[in-house]
Amino acid sequence: MRVKFSEDIVPLTDMKVNPGKIVKLTNQTHRPILLTSRGRGIAVMQSLEDFERAEEEKEFMRAVVAGLDDLDNQREVDLKAAKERLGL
Repeated sequence: MRVKFSEDIVPLTDMKVNPGKIVKLTNQTHRPILLTSRGRGIAVMQSLEDFERAEEEKEFMRAVVAGLDDLDNQREVDLKAAKERLGL
């Protein structure tokens, strides 16, 4: 998801004038839009689908890191013990 600065930076006044156009752009391009005020970035807008996907990916990566940390610190159980603990 690369930002195209020529297309993906939108002044807040443009957002106020035609918000539907900006929303449509985020849904079509799957790129975030940087909203600016007086030349400074103030917010980022992205499609709900892209936001949810990014959140799921972050949650997955956090779980992977936690699992690797458990392995590094020898906090592990074998499959049989896990099944017993979960009642499977």
